[in-house]
Amino acid sequence: MQRNFLIFTGLIFLLEFYIYQAFKTITSNTGLRIGYWAITLLVYGFFIYELLTFKKSDRDHHRIQIITSVFLIFILPKFFVLFFLLAEDFLRVLRFGLSTFTPEANHFPERRKFLSLIGLGSAAILAGLFIDGIIFGKYRHSVRRVKLKIAGLPASFKGYKIIQISDVHSGSFFHPEKLQKAINLINEQNADLILFTGDMVNNYAEEFKPFVPLFSTIKSKDGKLSILGNHDYGDYGEWKSAEEKAQNIPNLIALQKEAGFEMLRNEHRIIEKNGEKLYILGVENWGLKPFPQYGDLEKASFGIPAEAAKILMSHDPTHFDEIVKKHPSNVQLTLSGHTHGMQFGLDLKNVRWSPVQFRYKKWADLYESEGKNLYVNRGFGVIAYPGRVGIEPEITLIELS
Repeated sequence: MQRNFLIFTGLIFLLEFYIYQAFKTITSNTGLRIGYWAITLLVYGFFIYELLTFKKSDRDHHRIQIITSVFLIFILPKFFVLFFLLAEDFLRVLRFGLSTFTPEANHFPERRKFLSLIGLGSAAILAGLFIDGIIFGKYRHSVRRVKLKIAGLPASFKGYKIIQISDVHSGSFFHPEKLQKAINLINEQNADLILFTGDMVNNYAEEFKPFVPLFSTIKSKDGKLSILGNHDYGDYGEWKSAEEKAQNIPNLIALQKEAGFEMLRNEHRIIEKNGEKLYILGVENWGLKPFPQYGDLEKASFGIPAEAAKILMSHDPTHFDEIVKKHPSNVQLTLSGHTHGMQFGLDLKNVRWSPVQFRYKKWADLYESEGKNLYVNRGFGVIAYPGRVGIEPEITLIELS
């Protein structure tokens, strides 16, 4: 532990040494230089204090958000400056080693100043994006419309509209009323069915209690169904007793029921129109280790004809490749969430990138494999970092055909 702390301290010292060199290059004002160090020391002091006094048993998510935000806004962007300056130093050393000129002849202060400005400017832009993501980004909910053909879909369900939401993480929001616009957006779609694909809370059922009145206003013709995500089990929190933890899921189910959601736990429901049927399956969380594998598709699909039209709610998209697409139950469409698109990346029409893709091959939008479809929702809420940069919170409108 002490060794790791010393290594971390050394890296931070190296980082700040280079950043100060860049700052010193662009200004000779003593007051600004002193101000830079005063702010830097205050921020690091605050950051260290928050780290040392943080307790896992603290159920207030504010502190995790503060620690994450300080790192992303104040520390991470400085690596942009470090990159530019180290690259310039490397080239200078290389040029000097291959040249017969003196070191002075290879020193270009104007280039150093230019690179310092580029580095500091890039850091400022990134920090600004993280700040924007906190203040505005997490509330920029948008509707993504997807039209899907499902094999064997009865004629009565042509044009059937389903809203999928996922990963609310209600404990990450402290003012439920700020989500009113997103709820209005859901209701404006006039959906036939609402499906919620897990992670209503960060850890504790009580997080959702202030949101029950708001989420109870979500309307649909054929009801609202939900499943559990990995966070809903409370495995990342601390509990006074095993009994208290065991009561967490029943409490969450009760609160969701109060908000009008019916929880499916390795079971299915039938939507019937004109004597024709659409099967909605819901499994508990199933993800690659270390995530829990409680999902039981065999149980959820029991008694359903293989040729029947089926939609599966399964929180973790890895379930699709590992189990679902090859399962004899013949599920035509799986709806997942979980990844959040890492809440950071590029999500343009022809360019989609996020660091989360190095962990999940299928992390956002629609995928097809072996004749089966998977849709991965980008998430409704946030976790840890209380914002979104480039990956907007999503409400999915699926129209069946």
